[in-house]
Amino acid sequence: MTPSPEEFASSVLDWFDQHGRHDLPWQRDPTPYRVWVSEIMLQQTQVSVVIPYFERFMASFPTLADLAAAELDAVLAHWSGLGYYARGRNLHRAAVLIRERHGGVFPEDFAAVESLPGIGRSTAGAILSLACGQRHPILDGNVKRVLARVFGVDGWPGQRAVLAELWRLAECCTPQTRAGSYNQGMMDLGATLCTRTRPDCARCPLAGRCVAQRQGRQRELPAPRPRQELPTRATTLLAIFNPAGEILLERRPPSGIWGGLWSLPETGVPASDSASIADWCQDRFGFRPERVERLAERRHTFSHYHLRIELARIALSAYPARVQDGLGYRWSAPQTIDDLGLPAPIARILVDLSL
Repeated sequence: MTPSPEEFASSVLDWFDQHGRHDLPWQRDPTPYRVWVSEIMLQQTQVSVVIPYFERFMASFPTLADLAAAELDAVLAHWSGLGYYARGRNLHRAAVLIRERHGGVFPEDFAAVESLPGIGRSTAGAILSLACGQRHPILDGNVKRVLARVFGVDGWPGQRAVLAELWRLAECCTPQTRAGSYNQGMMDLGATLCTRTRPDCARCPLAGRCVAQRQGRQRELPAPRPRQELPTRATTLLAIFNPAGEILLERRPPSGIWGGLWSLPETGVPASDSASIADWCQDRFGFRPERVERLAERRHTFSHYHLRIELARIALSAYPARVQDGLGYRWSAPQTIDDLGLPAPIARILVDLSL
């Protein structure tokens, strides 16, 4: 028999009071701003990874006003390495909108919060319950796993009917009081005991009423995303150095992979075809390199495909007039690289190039 909503919530709260996490950096001063930043960072990222990023971010942008006033480059520089960079762009964009629409005060109305860039139903519920004590259900990955196992919900949570059932359970089980503690308890339970691969059922407060534990189906629930082979794409990046030893960086388009970040100039020409790369540089930048040096290939995996990165190095003997700072390009010296928003794979390449 599965627990009643009241029994379920009571068990989670009792466990959280004794064993939950109570001293995470964003819990020490749980303002809506701090909780919001933490919740965005925690999307698809583990707590242990987020903590140092959160602390550095708060040191540089201690208030919502500071974030709204910051340059996007500065925000993305603090996001470098966390991945899913749209989160950082949306965070900055939302801060500007809050300044414009809400006088710089984080809204406490659910619809207003949910309408902000990068915030969906679960994230809005988490912010308002954890920071403001409001009663809202949440449904992040950890919560989905706990609910699917305890109540025996079959199917992949990405399917509409399965997701709807999990939201129904989340709504039913969220208590009228202490919703913030309950939601934090659910996230902690999924992160520390009801884990994806090795659930610690012996210590779980819900084990006695859990369908998955009773039927030995912990590995089956929730059902994984249907497996599909990831395609491989290829690109060539150019490491172009001027006579002063500065490297040319190009700002990525605002949408797509690494949107808004600084990267190396990208061409579809194979790195092995030095003549075609020279032609490409002539067309794009107005210079024809005398020598194109092919470097070791790199690979990077995104959620939907593998990226094979061919790399070529070009050293210039003169400054090309067509490449000017401020027009989507910049020459960067080694000491300025850390101040830019760079995708992690590009940052690693620059380190290997001794920048």
